[in-house]
Amino acid sequence: PMFFLDFISGMLHIWKNWWVRGILTLAMISFFFFIIYLGPMVLMMIVLCVQIKCFQEIITIGYSVYHSYHLPWFRTLSWYFLLCVNYFFYGETVTDYFFSLVQREEPLRILSKYHRFISFALYLTGFCMFVLSLVKKHYRLQFYMFGWTHVTLLIVVTQSHLIIHNLFEGMIWFIVPISCVICNDIMAYMFGFFFGRTPLIKLSPKKTWEGFIGGLFATILSYVMAGWRYFVCPVEFNNDSNSFQVDCEPSDLFQLQDYALPSILESVTGWTTVRLYPFQIHSIALSSFASIVGPFGGFFASGFKRAFKIKDFANTIPGHGGIMDRFDCQYLMATFVNVYIASFIRGPNPSKVIQQLLALRVDQQLHIFNSLKTHLTEKGLLPLLQEGAA
Repeated sequence: PMFFLDFISGMLHIWKNWWVRGILTLAMISFFFFIIYLGPMVLMMIVLCVQIKCFQEIITIGYSVYHSYHLPWFRTLSWYFLLCVNYFFYGETVTDYFFSLVQREEPLRILSKYHRFISFALYLTGFCMFVLSLVKKHYRLQFYMFGWTHVTLLIVVTQSHLIIHNLFEGMIWFIVPISCVICNDIMAYMFGFFFGRTPLIKLSPKKTWEGFIGGLFATILSYVMAGWRYFVCPVEFNNDSNSFQVDCEPSDLFQLQDYALPSILESVTGWTTVRLYPFQIHSIALSSFASIVGPFGGFFASGFKRAFKIKDFANTIPGHGGIMDRFDCQYLMATFVNVYIASFIRGPNPSKVIQQLLALRVDQQLHIFNSLKTHLTEKGLLPLLQEGAA
């Protein structure tokens, strides 16, 4: 707006950048809360849109840096491979989380059954198209760009697929990690802007030790309180209403529990126990990763941009650069959260096992039933279950 341009017109460049970044940061945070309000389906679409934009920004850099203007089919094949990889990953997700819906619809059931073969056939088609497009004078450059495209797919599409999986575990596993990175980035920039003097590493001079410590403190302090009931239930698809729902009895992870304080803290506070959600303990691990390891995603991106002598991935957001400039740390964080859930949180899911059993033939179901009955009888559990039912 003109009044804002007039307001910053007489300022030094450093303060102009401060105000532009600040206003747009507030706008992005407001938009973030708005899409959370709209629900998980909108969040998934936003993740997909961000993925596509990040892919476009990185591919465009390769296109311009390597002067790939005359390469036959380069951009067409890049977008085709993006389509193939997304078809594979999101097809796997649909089959995994919407199994009953897939089995109910015949076309979806067929696509699910042959999903991996179809995915391979699509990729193989693109591979053959690339080989047929090879031109003698561009061999080396074409293989450079083939590798560029595939590394970009590995970094961008795989990570966004993990973000979707985190979201299905519960919106809190999506929102808290993203918020940790946002909070850390804001606090590190503010502390570094006002107080910082010592560069953390040479690749990113504005990230200072002071900002790093401030971001660590602010992130842990802000998100150790995370445990809101609205966000804790896994996102599921309701076959009766054909819609997503977030409704469950919260697991033990989100039930308040008493924790004994160490003797040192007990002597300071006078408390013997403290009531916390177990998730709050896990949120400390998430916040710590966002503060200590997460910035290295940004350092990696800084090194990449310096290697190709560019300031930002794009000019999508004034004062911030491209979408990839805002998500360089988010992708690393998403991978950590997915690994963390798989290692320390997620257990066997009985509902998914039952869905898969119901998809079997009757004779296969009977075989599993008899095997399970024999196993429970040998363990001495089946008579107890029968007595309880009586």
